[in-house]
Amino acid sequence: MQNKKILVTGGAGYVGSVLVPKLLNAGYSVNVLDLYLFGKESLSKVRNNPKLNEFIGDIRNVETIKKAVKECSSVIHLACISNDPSFELNPLLGKSINYDAFPELLNISIDSGVQRFIYASSSSVYGLKEEENVTENLSLKPLTDYSKYKALCEEILLKNKNNNFTPLILRPATVCGYSPRQRLDLIVNILTNHAFNNRKIQVFGGEQKRPNIHIQDMTDLYIKCLEYPKELIDSQIFNAGYENFTVNQTANIIQGIIGEDVLINTVPTDDNRSYHISSEKIYNQLNFKPQYGIKNAVNDMLSAFQNNLIINPMTNNNYYNIKVMQSMNLK
Repeated sequence: MQNKKILVTGGAGYVGSVLVPKLLNAGYSVNVLDLYLFGKESLSKVRNNPKLNEFIGDIRNVETIKKAVKECSSVIHLACISNDPSFELNPLLGKSINYDAFPELLNISIDSGVQRFIYASSSSVYGLKEEENVTENLSLKPLTDYSKYKALCEEILLKNKNNNFTPLILRPATVCGYSPRQRLDLIVNILTNHAFNNRKIQVFGGEQKRPNIHIQDMTDLYIKCLEYPKELIDSQIFNAGYENFTVNQTANIIQGIIGEDVLINTVPTDDNRSYHISSEKIYNQLNFKPQYGIKNAVNDMLSAFQNNLIINPMTNNNYYNIKVMQSMNLK
């Protein structure tokens, strides 16, 4: 595409703050639309880049969207109230941001001449499956409002396909690893934090499988999706995962890296959700295979802890989405 101006909604978030510098380094001009609920430091290293434009605003504000998407050829839509606990804290707020605002964002994007729209959905849209390998052709049975509205936005997006507008849906596994806007409420990151700072990991159950993808792979994929030929991605849906380890396996990997003195304490749980998402389609059709794994994520976070890039990890609410949401009066 000749126009290399991209809108990244949620561009100051956990994934966005890794993605945006990569886009700038790849020669793209980037518009970021974000509420900056977690502060402005996540993009501080690229803030003086002349190709970066930041729009501090709400995805529900039509005029803000119009300004942010102007002259953009593509949209990478990351913005949302992320994860089930944060969504359930205020379901009406979650619905208004994750779902109600979506059709307007889509319509304005199409009217503004956006050619490619990449939607960050979630592998949680499948719900619980008896099938060991969860592929894209299985039915969606979301168990929570968060995942239900992700699925409904997928439907809306695909219905708006036309010759000049290419929609693409990615269903990521749980992202892990270090980011300038760090999250410590994602499974690999949670366990690594407790292993390093408490020398103890609490495992609930342990035999449940949890799919993960490294944040570097996920952000590389978003950039590749701007570059793939239209015919490869038009109206496509791809799972994006890599390692489907059990929680016990993940804990053992982390213990092996952080130190054998780390205690793993296993307790029973009623939450036996276990799933293994298949990423064969994205490999076969797009030749995308992740280059990083859980070990890389743990080592990256270990380095961040040792170099004081993550400050007061056990008490700083900024690393925990639900704690930030609880402290704010966002409506």
